[in-house]
Amino acid sequence: MKLPDGKILCFGELLWDRLPGGSKPGGAPMNVALHLKRLGLSPWFASRVGDDESGQELIAFLKANGLKTGLIQRGKTLPTSEVLVKLDSRGIPTYKILEPVAWDNISFTQKLEERSKKAGVIIFGTLSARNEITRNTLLNLLNTRAFRILDINLRPPYDKRETVEMLISKSDFLKMNSDELRLVSSWINASLLDTNGKINAVADHYGLSGMCVTHGEEGATLYMQNQFFSHPGYEVTVADTVGAGDAFLAGLVYSFLTKKSPEEALSWACANGAIVASKDGATPEYEVADIVSLINKVNQTE
Repeated sequence: MKLPDGKILCFGELLWDRLPGGSKPGGAPMNVALHLKRLGLSPWFASRVGDDESGQELIAFLKANGLKTGLIQRGKTLPTSEVLVKLDSRGIPTYKILEPVAWDNISFTQKLEERSKKAGVIIFGTLSARNEITRNTLLNLLNTRAFRILDINLRPPYDKRETVEMLISKSDFLKMNSDELRLVSSWINASLLDTNGKINAVADHYGLSGMCVTHGEEGATLYMQNQFFSHPGYEVTVADTVGAGDAFLAGLVYSFLTKKSPEEALSWACANGAIVASKDGATPEYEVADIVSLINKVNQTE
């Protein structure tokens, strides 16, 4: 599998994570875009905020972090999104996602259409398809020659099989966690298979060119070119896991675009996710050198 050269377009939710320790900007596609920017790429990000102070603050945050804001729509009818986040003793989050909010109303504008046609890669999730307007916009975007990467993000009650399968069918590459793999594999009567068997069955059933499944602190499995690659993950002291999966995906995409081998790509993705899990919030400050240092530290001890 080879990702096409070209610009990256991330599409979907932009919001405030209301965490126990305070509020932080969030939304999986925004997190991925920001982590890609941290890695030296220049993604575009499309979303929508309300015509309110919270929305203005999010746009200011994006600009301050070097992300392009030309595809961030502003609307007067729905407020900027907020998500109430609770953390358990291990830093694992649960979410209460309020609705309807501005990103439920992302319009298919000429500007967005033109940008999507120039994209080589489109990254999106399942959550943004929970309501009709944004779902239809996304489906229009996915009629493209770009490489389409779906990050399944099942947040009940926004995890309807019909919607998820429709988006998988429009994708080239699928990223999910082990819980999501169990659910999706059960839809195709593959739940009794081992992990690799489930991945193979899902990829074949939906016609995917590749998949990646994260296993929390136990690393991840990558399936591409009809081969399986695995990594045990990196041991860090976890602050919280908010955004770690998004950092993982950004590391994977970065690695593909910079022509790293599948083994290197998985190692880089796991390290990027671990760095973010060791810090508070979804988009903490870090340098590429921090990722390289973590990888080298582990390699030197092996």
